[in-house]
Amino acid sequence: MTTVQPHRADAHHYWQGAFIDDEEAGRRLADLAGTVEDALGTPLETEALLGACDALATALADPVHPVHARLAPHLPEGEGAAVLAEIAGALSRRELTRKLRRELGGAAPHRLNRPDARETVYEAWAPVGLVAHIAPGNAATVAPLGVVEGLLAGNVNVLKTSGGDTLLAQHLLAELAALDPSGAVAARVIVLRFPSARQEWLRLMCAPADAVAVWGGESAVEGVAAHVPPGCRLVEWGHRISFAYLTREAWGDAGTLDALADDVCLYEQQACASPQVVYLDTEDDAELFAFAERFAAVLAAREPAPADHAPDLAEEAELSTTELLARLEEHLGLTRVFAAPDGSWRVMADTRPALTASPLHRSVWVKPLPRKRLIGTLRPMRRYLQTMGLAGGRGDVAELSRLALAAGVTRVTPLGSMHASYSGEPHDGVYALQRYSRRVAVRADERFATTACLDDLARPVVLPPPSGPLVGKEEAQERGRHVAREDAELYFRSGGTTGLPALSLFSYDDYDTQMHAAARGLLAAGYDPVRDRTANLFYCGGMYGSFISFFSILERLGGVQLPLAAGPDHRATAEALIAHRADTLFGMPSYLWQLLHDQADALRSYGGIRKIFYGGEHFTDAQRRTLRETFGVDVVRSLTYGSTDLGPLGYQCTESTGGVHHLHADLHTMEILALDSDRPVPPGETGRLVFSTHARRGQDLGRYVIGDLGRAVPGRCPCGSHAPRFELRGRLGDVMRVATYFLDHRRFVTLAGEEGGYRGELQIVLAGQDARERLTVRVERSCAPDPEGLRAVLLSGYPELRTAVEERLLDLSVEAVDGAALDRSPRSGKLRSVVDTRG
Repeated sequence: MTTVQPHRADAHHYWQGAFIDDEEAGRRLADLAGTVEDALGTPLETEALLGACDALATALADPVHPVHARLAPHLPEGEGAAVLAEIAGALSRRELTRKLRRELGGAAPHRLNRPDARETVYEAWAPVGLVAHIAPGNAATVAPLGVVEGLLAGNVNVLKTSGGDTLLAQHLLAELAALDPSGAVAARVIVLRFPSARQEWLRLMCAPADAVAVWGGESAVEGVAAHVPPGCRLVEWGHRISFAYLTREAWGDAGTLDALADDVCLYEQQACASPQVVYLDTEDDAELFAFAERFAAVLAAREPAPADHAPDLAEEAELSTTELLARLEEHLGLTRVFAAPDGSWRVMADTRPALTASPLHRSVWVKPLPRKRLIGTLRPMRRYLQTMGLAGGRGDVAELSRLALAAGVTRVTPLGSMHASYSGEPHDGVYALQRYSRRVAVRADERFATTACLDDLARPVVLPPPSGPLVGKEEAQERGRHVAREDAELYFRSGGTTGLPALSLFSYDDYDTQMHAAARGLLAAGYDPVRDRTANLFYCGGMYGSFISFFSILERLGGVQLPLAAGPDHRATAEALIAHRADTLFGMPSYLWQLLHDQADALRSYGGIRKIFYGGEHFTDAQRRTLRETFGVDVVRSLTYGSTDLGPLGYQCTESTGGVHHLHADLHTMEILALDSDRPVPPGETGRLVFSTHARRGQDLGRYVIGDLGRAVPGRCPCGSHAPRFELRGRLGDVMRVATYFLDHRRFVTLAGEEGGYRGELQIVLAGQDARERLTVRVERSCAPDPEGLRAVLLSGYPELRTAVEERLLDLSVEAVDGAALDRSPRSGKLRSVVDTRG
């Protein structure tokens, strides 16, 4: 992480983390091309940028934060609070994530993912390289926010501010860079302050650029265009003209005139969205003049403009000249002028419909324009059109919007909100992030069938390290109760296997991000959306999320799906599988195990089940062998590892076995902490899995102790992915304190399968007795012909268990029951591994 350096009085430029003077800036400009090449070699993770922007937004929203004192000397006089509030709103994670989704289609648009899972084609938005920004001198927020847009697209950015500007952009972007621990933001930001007359610097700045963004009028654009090299993208953010359009129904309403006055007076017509002309849907001159007189009365009642918005001498001259010419034409019957005695406002009615620019400062043209002539009148000015503020009935809005867009208008808004905008709104008819990006593609061969993201083969994802205290389920539930309403769009409840069902809240954006991640993991596991015919057999209803989530995953993959859901009628389910030729099953291991054994004859004779992808529980090695040998299943693999509250956490690849998973490293970071202390375990040892979710809106789920045990798997996976691997080693609740010993359910399962040849489900029931405790191992009758033999295997292979029994601290029994009699969660169907009935 860089630090914000104090700067010397002559250090007007910010260059990749340092403030420098003119001499140093000139020297570095001469080698700008080499600087860009070095910076582009360091990846900028979108999540790191979003984290830095959000941290700065939080600081700017807090008036007592030290950043306010550091920026105060550089704020425009009288506008400091408003400027910082505007920037804070624009930099929040919510706004920037929404902008990324709208403009580039996702929160991580630079990763080479497969837009169509059925093809090994990878696409992404790539930076153009170097974006040179020529900022205007009259809008304090435009310069820094323009650079942030360039950063969101992944570019290196060099910004020119005018010689008379404050150093707000330099210091604000320095604060942003200081909040990025990777240093990649600082490497991509250069801010120079010099006058446009310094043409040599402008030439050096533009020469290596891949895109040049210019804010200003035609003369400003022409001055910069001369320095733009061939093939470089010129992005013009020039001056635009906006207007209002009123139907007869609307202009008779006093509220319409008040809304129009709001749009005129806000910013004193200095913004591109300010109306300069008011068009009426009429050809009647009398109606035109009558409306102008009524609107003049409305403007006369408004508070005068603030003193700092008063026109300068040149603007005063233009105002006087325009009004005088309009008054002269009154003698020809062409115009009528209504103006304030002090010249603070003027309404000029003109019977000629041609679009005419206003001299601004509450100077408004009123003209007739019947809708049948709208396109012909406005289209010649299409290069300059921006916003139409529209007042009319619902049918009028639909018809007139289409006509205006055809004429060249880029925005249509209700009258009274011409200046309002929304996050991700197109600007002047384009998305800024797309202008600063390239759409790139990589076509690969069949070797990449299970590679969902090409970047995973190139380098690991680096997210900000986790920080803060550990969070348990109860605390996470308490935080969930305070989630903002706009972030609580989707409600899920957990299965309740290890306790009471817990409520988890998601925004649809977060849900979409997670489903795409899980879909990529499923491809890595060997799912084939072209050939596999999938039966979704997860439990559904009661706000339980598994069935819905896997429906969404298959939808995003474009896979063939039979949304059957888990149900008690195994015969009907089997008949549906056979009738519709399903060859791939999604579901809970306990349910799939029951289904297959209950309908064994029908499904074995069908012989069409080739793949099983499971979630929520695990198949033992013995059960996997049964599935392969008895039912002919070729692939038995984890569909995903996750939780209701955190979403998908890990996935298996074709090289993964047992409980080994890759981390969804673009969504989460993972720690493995000791059982008895909050310190990392030594490499390879088992500990508590702790996850921090980074791509989650409205909720802080950092350092979540999920309740599972696991160990890190060293080395790079043979599949080639750089995503970290870990092996699940059971749950904290599966380690039982019994008769003074810690006993592990996982150990019982392993011994029963490997030493006892048992291939079914296994449940432990704990009960208290007068003098000792009782541990009952419940197994499926159909898979355990000799319970006493299995008891002997457990005693022989588990020394702590044997000692507890020999010391008469524990009674051990093995009980064979029907599989349907095992205790399960009513919501998810999961087997309860340990049922503790002790008080």
